[in-house]
Amino acid sequence: MLSILPPQNTSPERAKSLNRRLVLGRVHATGEMGRAELSRACGLTIQAVSNIIAELVEEGLIRETGRRSTGRGLPATLYAINPKGAYALGVEVRPNALLAAVLDLTGRPVLTTRHALTDARPEAVSRELQELRLEMEQAQPEAVSRLLGAGVVMPGPFGTTGLSGTAADLPGWHELDARALFAEALGMPIDLDNDANAAAMAERVKGAAQGLDDYAYLYFGTGIGLGLVSQGRRVAGAFGNAGEIGHLRMQTKDGTAALEDVASRLSLQRRLAAHGRDAPDFDTLAGLNAQNDAVLDEWISIAAPALAQAVHMIENLFDPETVILGGALPEGIVDRLIARMALPENSVSNRPGRAHPRLTRGECGRLTATLGAAALILNRAFSPQFAALD
Repeated sequence: MLSILPPQNTSPERAKSLNRRLVLGRVHATGEMGRAELSRACGLTIQAVSNIIAELVEEGLIRETGRRSTGRGLPATLYAINPKGAYALGVEVRPNALLAAVLDLTGRPVLTTRHALTDARPEAVSRELQELRLEMEQAQPEAVSRLLGAGVVMPGPFGTTGLSGTAADLPGWHELDARALFAEALGMPIDLDNDANAAAMAERVKGAAQGLDDYAYLYFGTGIGLGLVSQGRRVAGAFGNAGEIGHLRMQTKDGTAALEDVASRLSLQRRLAAHGRDAPDFDTLAGLNAQNDAVLDEWISIAAPALAQAVHMIENLFDPETVILGGALPEGIVDRLIARMALPENSVSNRPGRAHPRLTRGECGRLTATLGAAALILNRAFSPQFAALD
């Protein structure tokens, strides 16, 4: 039985909010549950669960789905998440585009949009965000009126660091309070993170990490990022820059090189361009994979060993349940990378009786990080953690 006891200095309001998230998260994870099941699973009294359910039903966050006979007494009323009860907005800022998605409470997209950016400086992005908000209000007024908040993701690192100046950097953002800018432009609470962490949380809400609390996510964006989830919470680091694994140097047949220089989408596009292949977008890469392109295969032969070294480091440092690979690369290419990644035996993850494979393929697509941004908001709604209540 899971029982979360609040600290002694927790106010009744905070404890109540925690228990609401606990009940809502259990219903979300299970699909549908009755009061007695929720009471046992959450370590709460039947009366406490009944009161919470009554509130959640009144607010439209959960709904009755039917009854189940237990063989004795009255059939149990079952409850499930109401998809239209609330929504979450996800926004991804790239150097050349602004992407957005609205997810319902089950994580299903109800609206996606893409705006090209000719100027990625803060003032231009702010103006584009305000137009985006108006566009969404016209397209999905009901969903926008019931938004829980907005998750916003952008390439790291955050702030001026020794890693600043990479190809994925956004101009003019390093010394800016980005969270305040996004909150003002969108007019709602903001959860700001990098694209890898957001994609990692999306896998937990609706993906390969459902039911997992400790895992790592290697994200293929323009470069390569690492999302880390520990005890159900993403690991951000002191300044929000945990997971910048793409800059670590790996051993290659020609010496050493930064991981993202040999195993990122940008490195693949550069190699293809050097051989006269133009692969500017996701669909073109998928087409080359379907044709068994020789240059693509050569890149995989170089990228896979470097990625295996990175996974070896991740396993021994963080002891994850699994390492998920996904992002803005076609599924077929990620599958081929995984198949060619020979993982070392001297790893804490190399143990008998594993419940999950050491490597797992996650969601792949153009909107992986955008959907992940919205998932940041949904995960907060479903996670019974005190930090989320501050």
